Amino acid sequence: MPEPNHKALAHLMAGVTRSVLWEAWSESTHQGPPARLHCRAGRGRATYHRFHPHSNRHEIVFGALMVADKQMPDRGENWLSTREVRRRAYWNGEVSTLNLLAHTCCHEFAHLQQHCIGQRHYGQVHNPAFYQLLDGLHASGAADEVRRQLERQARAQQLQIDAQPWPAPAARTLQSLFQPGDHVRFGQGKHLKTGRIVKINRRTCTVEGMGRIAGRRYRVPGPLLEKISRQ
Repeated sequence: MPEPNHKALAHLMAGVTRSVLWEAWSESTHQGPPARLHCRAGRGRATYHRFHPHSNRHEIVFGALMVADKQMPDRGENWLSTREVRRRAYWNGEVSTLNLLAHTCCHEFAHLQQHCIGQRHYGQVHNPAFYQLLDGLHASGAADEVRRQLERQARAQQLQIDAQPWPAPAARTLQSLFQPGDHVRFGQGKHLKTGRIVKINRRTCTVEGMGRIAGRRYRVPGPLLEKISRQ
C-alpha cells in the first residue's frame, strides 16, 4: 500500500506534466493540442503513456509505488530512468529523487510526443526517435522547469522530495535483491499475479506462476517484482 506522501507526489507529477510540458508543447505547435490529455496517479508501480483512439485521449499514469522506489537507492537503481539520467548525462548525470521524478515526467511525455509523430512501434518503444525527443526536452530547458516546479510545489505542499544526490552505486544486480525460490508478486488489481523465481537474468527474473497461473512462466523486470513471505 503506497504511503500518502508517495500518492501525493504522483499527483503532483501529473499536474506538473500537464501544466509545464503539455501546455508549452501545445503552444509551440501554434495550433490546438492534437488530443486531450488525462494525467493521474496510480496506486502501483505501473507508470506509462497510453493513447485511447476512440476518445482521442492521451493518458499518462504515475505509479505511487514507482515514486516510493525512486526515494530509495536500492530500488531506484533498477529503473530505466536512473540509467538514462546517468548514461545520457541529464543534470550532469546526477541522480537524486528530485531528478528522477522530474525525468520520469519527461520520459512519459516523450512517449506521448513519439506517438503523435508516428514513431512509436510495437517492440521498438525506446527507439532513436524517442531518445531524440527526450534529449530535446532536456536541451530546451523544459526538464529544468519541470524540476523547478516539482521542487517548488512539493515545498509548498510540505511534501518530502529529496534533492540530495545519491552516492555512486555499487555493482547492484538482481542477484543481490532476489534468489531462486523467492515468492514474488507483480501486476496490479485484476492483473495481480504471484509466482516463484526460477531464474535470475541480467535485468529480468523468470517467474513460474502459482495458483490460477500455475505452469506459466513470465520474464518480469526487477522493479516490478515485490518479494512476499511464503505462506
